[in-house]
Amino acid sequence: MSEAERIKSRDSGQEDWALWGPYLSERQWGTVREDFSPYGNAWEYFPHDHARSRTYRWGEDGLGGISDSKQRLCFALALWNGADPILKERLFGLTNSEGNHGEDVKEYYFYQDNTPTHSHMRMLYKYPHRAFPYGDLVAENARRKSTDPRAPEYELLDTGIFDEDRYFDVEIAYAKRGTADILARITVTNRGPDPHEITLLPTLWFRNTWSWAEGSDKPGLRAVGEGVVEASHPALGPMRLVAEGAERLLFCENETNIHRLFGAEGGPAHPKDAFHDFVVQGDAGAVNPAGEGTKAASLHRRTLAPGESWVLRLRLTHDAAATTIGADFDAVFAARAAEADAFYDTVLPTNTTPERRAIMRQAQAGMLWSKQFYHYVVEEWLKGDRYPPPPERATGRNAQWRHFYAEDVLSMPDKWEYPWFASWDMAFHCVVLAQVDPGFAKGQLRLLTREFYMSPTGQVPAYEWAFEDVNPPVGPWAAWEIYKRELAQTGKGDVPFLERIFQRSLMNFTWWVNRKDADNNNLFQGGFLGMDNIGVIDRTAAERQGFRLYQADATSWMGFSALILMEMAIELAKHDKVYIEIGVKFLQHYLYIADAMNHLTRQTDGALDLWDEEEGFYFDVALRHGQYQKLKVRSLVGLTPLLPVSSIDIPALEDDFEDVFRDRLRWFLRRQPDLLEQASETHDGLDQTILLSFLSEDRLRRILAVMLDEEEFLSPHGIRSISQRHRDHPYALQVDGETLVDAYEPAESSSGMFGGNSNWRGPIWMPVNMLAVQSLRRFHEHYGDRFQVECPTGSGTMMTLAEVADEISRRLVSIFEPGTDGRRPLYGGTERFQSDPHWRDNILFYEYFHGDNGAGIGASHQTGWTGLVSILIEELAKRGKG
Repeated sequence: MSEAERIKSRDSGQEDWALWGPYLSERQWGTVREDFSPYGNAWEYFPHDHARSRTYRWGEDGLGGISDSKQRLCFALALWNGADPILKERLFGLTNSEGNHGEDVKEYYFYQDNTPTHSHMRMLYKYPHRAFPYGDLVAENARRKSTDPRAPEYELLDTGIFDEDRYFDVEIAYAKRGTADILARITVTNRGPDPHEITLLPTLWFRNTWSWAEGSDKPGLRAVGEGVVEASHPALGPMRLVAEGAERLLFCENETNIHRLFGAEGGPAHPKDAFHDFVVQGDAGAVNPAGEGTKAASLHRRTLAPGESWVLRLRLTHDAAATTIGADFDAVFAARAAEADAFYDTVLPTNTTPERRAIMRQAQAGMLWSKQFYHYVVEEWLKGDRYPPPPERATGRNAQWRHFYAEDVLSMPDKWEYPWFASWDMAFHCVVLAQVDPGFAKGQLRLLTREFYMSPTGQVPAYEWAFEDVNPPVGPWAAWEIYKRELAQTGKGDVPFLERIFQRSLMNFTWWVNRKDADNNNLFQGGFLGMDNIGVIDRTAAERQGFRLYQADATSWMGFSALILMEMAIELAKHDKVYIEIGVKFLQHYLYIADAMNHLTRQTDGALDLWDEEEGFYFDVALRHGQYQKLKVRSLVGLTPLLPVSSIDIPALEDDFEDVFRDRLRWFLRRQPDLLEQASETHDGLDQTILLSFLSEDRLRRILAVMLDEEEFLSPHGIRSISQRHRDHPYALQVDGETLVDAYEPAESSSGMFGGNSNWRGPIWMPVNMLAVQSLRRFHEHYGDRFQVECPTGSGTMMTLAEVADEISRRLVSIFEPGTDGRRPLYGGTERFQSDPHWRDNILFYEYFHGDNGAGIGASHQTGWTGLVSILIEELAKRGKG
């Protein structure tokens, strides 16, 4: 069976090839779900030091692990190098308060391959020989945080622990023999100059679902033969783990060690951390001699010579009688790897370079590995169970989201740094995932708009730290992109899917209009809108500081959303003509938003506008104590007016829908000609294509002159989030005797805003760059080759807008490609990543990138929206620029 056939079988409901996958989180500790503190101190309440001994309530984590789709049974690898103070069962990193720039994983691991049905998966973990430097990482990052907030993160490589190649490469791979018959292969290679011992504990355990309510069924694991563990679960049915060559089997309970953590008596005789005590502390009595429990591991130990590799083979199967891994173990792995190659040969462009194909494939591997079982029932979380929460919980975080119920496999931004969904991130994820698995991508967008996610008011939940925060409304765009992709590839779009998302998006659009247009004038507020610290003031707290903001980006996002919904309605009208009138309604709403965008002067008695004629740029406007002030920070906020762009082919529409659009446009032309003038181009006659944009041709040229200036936004690797001019000319705002400053910071932020764990004051962010590229292509479709601009500004090189889009795309892609010197900008000055053959071709997809040199910064495994590079490569290949 090919991978495409497995996907088809899954989507049709014939075989559940999605039953097992990489759904185990890489960090469950320090999450909102596990926080039972009075004041929401999630990081401090459940720290890393507790993770090995304390039972999780809402999920599980592990290293290179898998679980079933409801995370009843989990499998992952634990290791010990003979020197670590604790058994390595999970990845280590710093909490938000410990990190020099927020939370940060301090390990090296790489997602190398995966398929949509997870029939073939492979990742690499680099495990040092020497004791892991937990204390050094915490102490040095704390020192940097207190002395120089701009200092770079202190990373694991900086400690010298990998010097002389004293580490193991640990490859964890899976191949599915069937939907619930999974083969696991663990390959350990000693890269160091001396022999070194390593202990491996492939571990099987049940998520603890029995400790929270009296009378809950408790599943069980027991030894049934040499290297064979039997798992019994009332819902999952019997399964077996077969471990080839196991020295012995270990058993304990997935329950809290209350004595270690709280000094209390009682609790299980063999708690969750028993394997640590057995292996690291040498306590033979720590594990259950009866050979049963809810957590089990097979024990394997070996000393490896320099360069030597060791392969462990295991099988997790629903075959209740299995006692061997099967004679076809290696053949199955070879077949699944070949099928994965064949699958990607069909979905990756052939007219691009091998390097770019490798980047795309690793991007998709990261996307597919970053699926996670996400469980969060707010009503239960607020009320508690056998262990009631503090009373502050009732009016604290997410208290207004009692309807929220999640028990699903979701696409995560980063399963360690952000092991929870974020709505606008997910929209971008889905566009990338649709390259290989449109069925899963569509399912993710449907989930976000379901009644147990979306608020009854129509608000889409932002992320678990604050569901009520506001993200840009990009869900409809993602759905529209996926629909158009399927239509182009198969000749048939998924109309029921599009209709469902459209109808739910009507609710969300209405919520925006009712809740985020404070003056009812089509100028919107939205807070930080995903661009955390981009503003000179904390835009989420603006009202608390006495400000009312009229946001160029919030208003642009609503114009963007209105045009996307208009286009969706026109498409749906081909199947049900009632939608054409809804399309006209969104056209009308867009026109009023565009008019307001350019006419704040009416409200300010001509004092100012979002558009600044002198600077040729858009800015937020703040109202405080009756005074209006333009916040003149040149940032992505002022570039978002580029994003809303669409065109209406009036003659083509009239063939299908009579004169509905023409009549409405005639009305505007007759009654409100200035309104139409502000929102469209080439409307002198209505027998042609009409361009809808906030920008006239003149304004488009002026704003592009700023964006394409290498002294401002255009870096060698994409569009910066803040203009480089603010390096030497920071923007300062006086507020109640305090001077607030917004300056160009190309790497880490010196601001602690939003915990300091991201920086929108200079670095390059893939999602907004990608949307800007897409908008430029749409402008080109209308203007054609006659519209040319200098790119870069002042260079004398003239380009069409399509060529500008190609150039920005090329710069973004170059972040990941080796240059003429063989070095990837992605890895900056980290020499091991640049030159070591065991490191240099493993690509990390960072959260954002240095505004000057393209080096990766922030979350190191945020393949999510950074995976958009795969879309950019695909589009360049289509245009013959591969």
